[in-house]
Formats: sequence, structure tokens, C-alpha cells
Amino acid sequence: MIKIQNISLSLDSAGEDLCKKAAKALGVSPDALGPVRLLRRSVDARKKSDVRYICTVVAEAEDEARLVQRAHSPNVTLWMPEPYRFPAAGRTSPLRPVVVGMGPAGLFAALLLARNGIPSTVLERGRAVEERTADVERFWSGGALDEGSNVQFGEGGAGTFSDGKLNTGTHDPRISAVLEEFVRHGAPEDILWQQKPHVGTDLLRQVVKSIREELLALGCDIRFGHRLTGLTIGPGGLRSIRAEAGAERYELDCDALVLAPGHSARDTFRMLRDAGIPMEAKPFAIGCRIEHRQTAVSEAQFGPAWEKLPPADYKLACHLPGGRSAFTFCVCPGGQVVAAASEAGGVVTNGMSLRARDGANINGGFLVGVSPADFGPGVLDGVAFQEQWERAAFAAGGGTYRAPAQNVGDFLSGRPSVRLSGLSPTYRPGVTPGSLDRCLPPAVTDTLRAAISLFDRKLRGFADPSALLTGVETRSSSPVRILRDLTFQSPVRGIFPCGEGAGYAGGITSAAVDGIRVAEAVAAGSPDALAV
Repeated sequence: MIKIQNISLSLDSAGEDLCKKAAKALGVSPDALGPVRLLRRSVDARKKSDVRYICTVVAEAEDEARLVQRAHSPNVTLWMPEPYRFPAAGRTSPLRPVVVGMGPAGLFAALLLARNGIPSTVLERGRAVEERTADVERFWSGGALDEGSNVQFGEGGAGTFSDGKLNTGTHDPRISAVLEEFVRHGAPEDILWQQKPHVGTDLLRQVVKSIREELLALGCDIRFGHRLTGLTIGPGGLRSIRAEAGAERYELDCDALVLAPGHSARDTFRMLRDAGIPMEAKPFAIGCRIEHRQTAVSEAQFGPAWEKLPPADYKLACHLPGGRSAFTFCVCPGGQVVAAASEAGGVVTNGMSLRARDGANINGGFLVGVSPADFGPGVLDGVAFQEQWERAAFAAGGGTYRAPAQNVGDFLSGRPSVRLSGLSPTYRPGVTPGSLDRCLPPAVTDTLRAAISLFDRKLRGFADPSALLTGVETRSSSPVRILRDLTFQSPVRGIFPCGEGAGYAGGITSAAVDGIRVAEAVAAGSPDALAV
């Protein structure tokens, strides 16, 4: 096959135009090409008066090597797809692996193991996605928080209530396998070629359910409402795990534990520390959510062409002279700010979009990096730091899970918002006007204020006085890392820390890829002899 890159198309171009341009790049007629398949499409908005699509395609033709040589272009190359293949399994243990957590890492670890003849027992402290969705909606509508079933805990993990972004900064052959699995389980095919693929919360729930159904068909034992509570460790490593489900407590013999607890499993982190599992505190970020009008951001990004394109997003970062950094994270075009608390007495925000991204507002995490220098060297000092500011936000919001909110103009002027002006806040169960200085460290609010004007130079309107800040966002990533070596095991053999909660991923796709890597290590059978 031949790969042709950097094909420029107008926004009004049709599919046949892509085929014609591919043929022109090769110096042949369109009839000389077999099917032309889109590999990647991005938007080039550098010239607002002439916004274009930039495409990469693959095509078949006769005498491909000659055509590539004749083209004399770095944009035209021979291409051979390399589909991902799971290594041959060598595991002979009679014990089933245990997978803890049904976020992307746990789901893909369990899926790849089961596909290769190694079904596992899967423990998920939360509920199945159908029940979980009802629990979350009830909380957002003003009901009680369910600490076992919420935006953080339950089938699909925290990413189930997000924008469903699948882009990642990593480069790994397993990424294509993850995207293809999503499509196989009901995601739209455009995620295979969009530069910034996204599924949306509504479709992602269906994908998660479909993966669960395949796991059950392959013989996995899925246990919702079951929480890991302890480990039995012998001279050679892990011997068994302890779990509970309500009043039920039990022990499972286990020599391979895929530990994918998610970044909010604070009780699990404490149990692991007390069990002597090597861990370390790691940097993360805290801040708030910032909301703007979607139309304003789309016009700023795309110019007059904005109405012809999907809702725009953005990605901004800056390093300030004092050494702090601020950045935007998990931007949700046409989305909403969501209540993401998992513990009583704390307010946590996150962002979410549906597939259509058709809401009036765009929101993004607006965060500042923090490290053990800010919160202490202890393994769980970062957890305590998160809890401190989540409780402060709960108090600032009025003690009812309403979130504190402040207009950007008031925030920059250092005065509390008494009445919110401009766009309507999307956070449910509601917001309370006030000051974010009450619920974020001074170093963080000072950095956010400095960053707003810098970001406004890159994205016109970012500093709009009527834009809205809603606090706090503290769960951007795990505050701990559960140590592992090149065999993907903890120094306590038989424990395989995995995914975002263990400190090894930063989003849906990278967590799923990490789950696949860990599945390969578990399936190898002699992991001490294998550095994956």
C-alpha cells in the first residue's frame, strides 16, 4: 500500500476530491487506484481566511514501489500495516488472575487475558454502568452522594463521565488496537482517523457495557460492589487477596493481581502502604474548571469558518518566572462541568461532553502543577492535600455539594463574586458565588491569575471577565505511584500495578495501553525472566 500525507482539502470538499488529490500526488488517474482509506484528518486553522483539512490516506495500486519512487516526495511512501498481536501465553498457574478495577486499564487487561485463554476474576467496588449512571444522575439532581457509585467509582472508571477523549501523547503500536476495540464495541469509526478522537460520555457507556458482555462470554467472573481490602504476602510474593462486599468478607488465592484501582481509591492506597507495598508520592495538579461560550472559542480558533466545523477545543500551557506552570486539561467542547466527589464532605469538579458536543459552553481544567515540595514527602501527603482543598470547596459552596464559582473578572480583581454574570454555569447540583481564594492555595491562585493574561494572548477571549471559574479540580492524576519494574511487577512479586491510579497513565487510551502491557506480562508465565 502507499501512504500519502499532507493532502490539503477545503472544508467543502467531498470524498471524491480526496481520491483525486491522492491520485494527483502519484501522477495517476483516480481509476488507477484501489480503495482510498483515510488514516488521519486534522484542521489547519493557521490562516483564518482559508481554514483547511489536512489528510493522510493509504491507497492500493499496481506497481506501488515504482509509483512511490516516481513521486519523489517525502509525503509519498510505501506503507505496510502492522496489526497488534498478543504474544503467546506461557502462564501455567491453575489460579485465575485477579483484576481490581474496571477502568480502561483493568478492562483491557481482563479483555486481552480472556481472549488468550486466561479468564480472570474482576473486582469492581462500584456498580455496573447502567446502575452507576442512575446513581450519578440522582446525585447531580440534588440527591445523596453514593460513595461506592459515583463519577470516580464504577464500571468504566472515571473516564466514563468525561469527554471520552482518546488522543494520547504516547506512541505505542497498541494504541491502534485500543481504538479498534472501541469501534468493535460500538464507538464511531471516525475515532480511527480523527486527529483528536472522542467518543462522548453517552456512547462510551455503551462501549463499556459491550466490553463487559464479552468478558462474561469469555468466562470472566465479574463482581460489582466488591472492594479489595487486604493482601497476604509470603516469602515468594503474593499468596492471596482479601475483599469485601457489604457484610461479606472473603479471601481468594492469587499469584497475579492486576492492580488498577483508579486515582481516587484512597482507602486502597492506605491499605497498600500499611501492607508494605513500595509506593511514592508523585506530582499532580490542582485548580478549577473554566467555562466560556462555545461559539466565542470556536470563532477565535477557526475564524469565519467556525460554523462549518465541529466545536473547537484548545490546549494551553505556560511556565512562569517563579517556576510554577499552569495548563489546561481535559477540555470539553459543548460540555458541562460535573460534580465528581467520591467522599462525603468534599467538592470535586471534572468536565464531560456528550458525543454531539452541542452544549452552549466549553469547559476545561485550569490547573497548576504541585509536588511534594508543596504538600510533604510522605507517601499519602498528596492525598491529604487533595482532601484539604476539597473540604474547603465544600465549605465555600455552602456544605451541600454546590460548588464555589467566580467570574474571571472578579477573580483577577481579587474580589468575591456576589452575583455571577454572563454565561450560565453548567455544574449541578448548582454553584455558589464567592471566591476561589478560599479553596485553593495562594501559590495556585496567584499562578492562575498570571496565566489568564498569558493564555488570552494565545486564545482571544480566554480572559473574558464574564467567563466562569468553578472549583475545585484535584483529581487530574494520581497523587501516588505504586512502584513496579521492567516486568511490570511490584517488588512484591505477583502484584502488577496498572493504569492511571497506579501512576502509569494519563487518560483513557494510555490507561488501556498500560492494561494491555500488563496483560502481556501476566500471560508470559515467567515474568521474572521477561522485561516487556
